[in-house]
Amino acid sequence: MIRVIASQSRTGLTVGEIASLSSLDRTTVHRILNCLVSEGLAMRESEGRRYVLGPLAFEIGLAAAPRFNLAHICSPWVRRIAECTEDTAFLMVRSGYDSVCIDRQLGSFPVKVFTLDVGTRRPLGLGAGSIAMMMPLTDAEVDEIISVNGARFKAYEGVTAKSVLKAVAEARQRGYAVHEFRTSIGITTVSLPVNRFGAPFAAISVGAVDSRMSPDRQKHVASVLRSEIAGLEQSMTAITPRGAQ
Repeated sequence: MIRVIASQSRTGLTVGEIASLSSLDRTTVHRILNCLVSEGLAMRESEGRRYVLGPLAFEIGLAAAPRFNLAHICSPWVRRIAECTEDTAFLMVRSGYDSVCIDRQLGSFPVKVFTLDVGTRRPLGLGAGSIAMMMPLTDAEVDEIISVNGARFKAYEGVTAKSVLKAVAEARQRGYAVHEFRTSIGITTVSLPVNRFGAPFAAISVGAVDSRMSPDRQKHVASVLRSEIAGLEQSMTAITPRGAQ
């Protein structure tokens, strides 16, 4: 339930929307929401009937940050990518069957129209960062993600199990993921995964207006990403995960 609320924490969700996204009945959703609100993990906005994350969720995040501060570890590479490309760079991490934006660095190019904020949580399969993290996975693992998130895709226009499978296949063939976001100003994002000990746990993406993302420039951005991510992965080899010794 917390994951569902976090996926739309900027705008909030109604009880009906939470029930639909979580595949729970409204009575169960009401009961769980009352518990989350009483504990401070969720709150209802003063206007309307939409629920967002509560203050305790923020406090828990602060407590966990010293141990899991990937944004701090990866920040120099994300920042260099933004500086080199002059566009906006994003760091996405995998959280179960979701992806979460944990860092965003702005380039010098003045147009920065994005809906992806730090803290945004979305189902794996949405956006270039998600597709990039799915690229190195086995077909069985990709199928599992799509099976779990299939019902959630309905909340996002144009996203289906078939379209996600196609995007993963094209990314593997191309060597990097590309996502086109059609708004009043078209945005194209290029992304590659970050692997540690053979597993994709994150992705770094670069987003820019369509006029700056010709096929040739997409290849250039991908080469910048590939070079910086290689440096990041090398720097992380000295960090041993708990239980791996």
